Amino acid sequence: MQFFPDPQTFIAIGSLSIKWYAVIILCGAVLAYSFCVKEIKKMGYKAETAEDLFLGCLICGLIGARLWYCTFYNLEYYLANPIHILYTFEGGLAIQGGLFGGVLFGLWYARKHKINFMRMADAIVPNVLLAQGIGRWGNFINQEAFGRTVSESFYRFYPEWFKNQMFIQGAYREPTFFYESVGDILGFILIVFVYKKFSKPKRGDGVYAYMLWYGAIRIVVEGLRTDSLMLGRLRMAQVISVIFIVVGLLGMLGVFRKLTKNPKPVILFDLDGTLLNTEPAILASYRELFKKYRTEEEFTRDKQLAVLGPSLKAMFAEYFPDQDADQLTKEYREHNRAFHADLVKPMDGAVEMLDYLKAEGYKMGIVSTKIKEMVLLGLTLNQMEGYFDVIIGQDEVKNGKPDPEGILTACRLMNEGHDSVIYVGDSPMDIQAARNAGVFSVGYLFNPERREQLENEKPNRIIDDLRQIEALVKEDLTWTSNMM
Repeated sequence: MQFFPDPQTFIAIGSLSIKWYAVIILCGAVLAYSFCVKEIKKMGYKAETAEDLFLGCLICGLIGARLWYCTFYNLEYYLANPIHILYTFEGGLAIQGGLFGGVLFGLWYARKHKINFMRMADAIVPNVLLAQGIGRWGNFINQEAFGRTVSESFYRFYPEWFKNQMFIQGAYREPTFFYESVGDILGFILIVFVYKKFSKPKRGDGVYAYMLWYGAIRIVVEGLRTDSLMLGRLRMAQVISVIFIVVGLLGMLGVFRKLTKNPKPVILFDLDGTLLNTEPAILASYRELFKKYRTEEEFTRDKQLAVLGPSLKAMFAEYFPDQDADQLTKEYREHNRAFHADLVKPMDGAVEMLDYLKAEGYKMGIVSTKIKEMVLLGLTLNQMEGYFDVIIGQDEVKNGKPDPEGILTACRLMNEGHDSVIYVGDSPMDIQAARNAGVFSVGYLFNPERREQLENEKPNRIIDDLRQIEALVKEDLTWTSNMM
């Protein structure tokens, strides 16, 4: 085993070798992947999804990059010597072909797993600029992607090692690879850390920004190169770059959004304090426990506000740590069931809102911290059970809110992805669950005393009338970076 046996080889083991070209490309891909993972997790997907996409896009991208290069470099030669198509160690990968290969895999994967392709692409594609910028240094090692002949004085401000490597075919060459590398990395910074952070891009805008930026950079740099892949008398990379610029510009202007119809969102609701005014029954049930195990006076208004939303388990641990949780749960539910008929009523505007959504064909569901039996009891008493395609109770999930399991389970049972889901709830825990699931969060504020709690969680929208949802579902909600 020998490290660095020649300038282009990283390690040689007998007759086998790993080239710097491959190492640099892989390093760029892995670094870009680390940024993608963070974005994909924000969207409510597990790290395994990012891993699957990374490996699939990398493999298909390499295949696409190699086939593109062979097609436009010397198709006749590679058809006559097909085994040489596999000789990637000799160099010869075309970035644009790699993009098409990765996109094809992404389209297939998104369709198979019910993922919105453009939402996922927004999380991935801008980071590709970082991979491309780093990967261009593989061209430096292989003495590729260079420009015109220049004098030695051209490199007077460059390091000696850089100048020496740019002495190619008997002359110093312009470092066009370097221009593109700098342009790609600058574009990555501007799109990911400026544009996406300080504006409200709509779904797809990250992809369109990439196409505009990369197309503009590549069309200029390609004009300076002397080793371009050609299509007749045209530089193939410039042809594709023009297409990228046109598509990117039309996309940023919203042309494609006007031509396509967004699917109707799925609307999921919390129950307590959202669809049903269960607050009187909840407080009455807790008051009975305080009477028995503490004192009624200790059940202050602060504690009353605190118990609205969190699970029984969490509240019992907080206020009755020395009591048997199972016994407390049993007693609480007995009290709550007894109070339901007299104290649990629909929230103002809930029935009208549900009637409208049902008539318009929206899929709806409930994800609650109550057990399903109690959810159904409240709905049945108020004749509201017929509106919902799915109902998820606390007893049907392993992890309650703020874990996203309930929301994601509801989506799965409805055979829907979660990229176009709206979750409506009244508590901080509801907003946290929506954020963890990567869906659009709506905070319903019916009790002004809870405004600060709700605002601190920064839901995507706060409403004070459920009928506002009728207009909300018609909006283009895809500007929000962590959802839809």
